[in-house]
Amino acid sequence: MDILYLFPMYIACVALAWPVFGYCAALLGSVILLAPWTIQLASRAAGLRLSRNSKARRDIILINAKREEDDHHEKEHVLPKLEDLDSVEVDDHPGGVAPNGGTAPKDWEGIVGFLHPFCNAGGGGERVLWAAIKATQKRWPRAICVVYTGDHDATKSTILERVKHRFNIQLHPPTVVFMYLRTRDWVLSTTWPHFTLLGQSLGSLIMAYDAFSLVVPDIFIDTMGYSFTLALSNYLFPKIPTGAYVHYPTISTDMLSSLGADIGKGVNAGTGKGLKGFAKRQYWKAYAFLYGQSGRNVDVVMTNSSWTQAHIQSLWGLKRTKKRKPHAVEVVYPPVAVEEIEDKVHLEGPKAVQRQKALLYVAQFRPEKNHDLILRSFAKMAHSPERPAEASDARLVLIGSVRDSKDEKMVYQLRLLAHELKIEDCVQFICDASWDEVLDWLGKSWVGVNGMWNEHFGIGVVEYQAAGLICVVNDSGGPKADIVDVDGEATGTLSQGVLWNVFLLRSLHFVLALLDICNIG
Repeated sequence: MDILYLFPMYIACVALAWPVFGYCAALLGSVILLAPWTIQLASRAAGLRLSRNSKARRDIILINAKREEDDHHEKEHVLPKLEDLDSVEVDDHPGGVAPNGGTAPKDWEGIVGFLHPFCNAGGGGERVLWAAIKATQKRWPRAICVVYTGDHDATKSTILERVKHRFNIQLHPPTVVFMYLRTRDWVLSTTWPHFTLLGQSLGSLIMAYDAFSLVVPDIFIDTMGYSFTLALSNYLFPKIPTGAYVHYPTISTDMLSSLGADIGKGVNAGTGKGLKGFAKRQYWKAYAFLYGQSGRNVDVVMTNSSWTQAHIQSLWGLKRTKKRKPHAVEVVYPPVAVEEIEDKVHLEGPKAVQRQKALLYVAQFRPEKNHDLILRSFAKMAHSPERPAEASDARLVLIGSVRDSKDEKMVYQLRLLAHELKIEDCVQFICDASWDEVLDWLGKSWVGVNGMWNEHFGIGVVEYQAAGLICVVNDSGGPKADIVDVDGEATGTLSQGVLWNVFLLRSLHFVLALLDICNIG
């Protein structure tokens, strides 16, 4: 058939279908235009449903807390009060919020929800959590602190006992309640072997919905870095104040720059090369945009160091300004038991500690802590021809908490590495040490090391300094910005990864000189 005969038929079809196309286009435009309001209304409806469904459990929590408070009071035969530990300082002025923006009185009886799915891990992040709860108990003695956790294998008593044992923080049990999450697996890296950052963030939304289905708090605080959960809270419950304590930005410009590095810049160093590396870089940039959006509505944002603050400010700051958030991103340094260390570890006088030729590393057994770098550097130092004969009995002590089987496997692999490097006889692993054990080694060691690139803050480094140890830490992150290099004055040694063995050797030479002067060893 000639095409000239088809053309009039085509025109006729278009003329007949044009109203349908116009209707569809108008419908699509309306959907796009109304989508934000539709999502908002749906979110509010879901939030109201969650509040209604969890009201009965909320009432039970309050009743049980009151009953437990009475039992505790009767058992102790004293007025219920909290022990004032030096490790947690709280200002006396009233603070906090009840309705968003309002001041809560001293006798406020609401629920403060802390999202910390790994609360029993025993690391620096957990120290912050328990110190925050301690501060809340002192500020609002009648408030209930609800911890959303996935540690189903630990009861309330065992968790609080571990807090006392590991951090020397005594909490008031009646006002601490644990809500056990069923969806923690959604935020595990093993659940998302590909697109891990995005997957964990999406998984945190599922976990947060699970938390809100258990009980809806009056204040919601994320203390582990799941910022997407705060965005969800804002959508579901716009009147509930939110707070974030950020230990480490999920994505940062430093992480992007590490993709092109060869060594020494985290677990992703050198993975940005080639076509696959280019795709990963673009994926990280897209995720950085989403991460920035997630923090724009958080009411109060705190970071653990000026390094973290700078990165969060670059990602969230402008968006928070556009949202007219009154509170700037503030640095709140993690609690460190400096006074207690100074009391227990005497550097002078008749009770002065007796040091050993020990290099100490206190850190959780996790890949980013770079224990293998410390082991390899120690091995190079131990086998170096420049090593003095007096250093033959030098030893490396690794202290850290073990959260699960994955961490246990890592410790096993580190032990194998020490055997391969022929230093197994002078390396000691101490897992899940008590606070008294940590204090003992802080008093006996001479050098404190930290091998992590871009350490968030470095609680262990501050503990080293409080105990009088010589610090050798990575030239990055919190230790560089806030601890070892303060106003241009050095309080320790900053080292790049490839030079670790050199700095450890220098430190050991210095230690041996001190030992010789003091006639020790």
